[in-house]
Amino acid sequence: MTQWTEEKANSWYQDQPWLVGCNFLPSSAINQLEMFQAETFDLDILNKEIGWAKDLGFNSLRVYLHDLLWDEPNNLFNKLDAFLDICTLHSIRPILVLFDDCHRPFPKKGRQPLPVTGVHNSGWKQSPGMALVHAIHDKTISKEELLRLEGFVKGILEKYKTDERILMWDLYNEPGQFGVGEKSLTLLKLTWEWAHSIRPSQPLTACMDGSVGEKIIELNAKSSDVITFHTYESQKLEETIVKLQKIGRPVICTEYMAREFGTTFQFSMPIFKNKSVGCYNWGLVAGKSQTHFGWATILDLHKKKENGDILQEGEIIPEPEIWFHDILRADGSPYDEEEVTFIKKITSSKKLL
Repeated sequence: MTQWTEEKANSWYQDQPWLVGCNFLPSSAINQLEMFQAETFDLDILNKEIGWAKDLGFNSLRVYLHDLLWDEPNNLFNKLDAFLDICTLHSIRPILVLFDDCHRPFPKKGRQPLPVTGVHNSGWKQSPGMALVHAIHDKTISKEELLRLEGFVKGILEKYKTDERILMWDLYNEPGQFGVGEKSLTLLKLTWEWAHSIRPSQPLTACMDGSVGEKIIELNAKSSDVITFHTYESQKLEETIVKLQKIGRPVICTEYMAREFGTTFQFSMPIFKNKSVGCYNWGLVAGKSQTHFGWATILDLHKKKENGDILQEGEIIPEPEIWFHDILRADGSPYDEEEVTFIKKITSSKKLL
């Protein structure tokens, strides 16, 4: 069995509440490695901030894993189980993401970089990273490395394939982005093969709009149980939903909300709810990832690093005048009280319209 039938996918979706949540990274972590590595895994922060998500009315989170965590599977399972237990405590079921082509291309385990002051996502790491993605396509990757990546995908899915704490699997975030290009198609094909060989009980997906390359998008369309997409521009949101719903499968937006581009909660959430589309904004608490600063700040990354403009541990994280992503400060106070009031109001009825 590979892709679910349309009937099975739609039946699964009808059994869910209106899925609403955020892409979640604790404020104490700069990337997915720092979130789950043993030396920086922080149960107290996770419990507190996931509790804040629950208070907003969120019933799901989208959370990234990383292939480098697979060097110690039992440690990863222990941390992931602890995270899933916290989610369950707060009645939240997450989407888990395996691979990702976005942002910095050279991931390493161990101590992660400090944030570059005022730069959006200055320490986020690709998984497995551009070099390995290209090596897989070019057939220059070592057998050991390829088996490691296969083991990561199959091992995670096998361990949790019937785990009701998990809502869904997002196999590969935005393949082809950040200069990785269409060489991602080779790893993407393998990832779908590996995932379908396990065929977990939860639905599988990889995004349509948000990925790069016609063949990549076609593969995700014909393989995904549930259709997912990313849209940050307000003028594209409704037309994208209408286009994707014609496929005949459930549609979920797994990334949205850039105030600068008009996809505010007040604009976007009524559209999602009225069209029965699940939605996950980017970010909850403004922290070390600094995603409350806009994408344009990424252009300042190298200059600021050269000038030593690094945010040290314990320093107060700066704020832009208008936040790009995120909802709350690290003390739990909202960036915008009216915004939080609106979110709580629209999520108070969880059923799809």
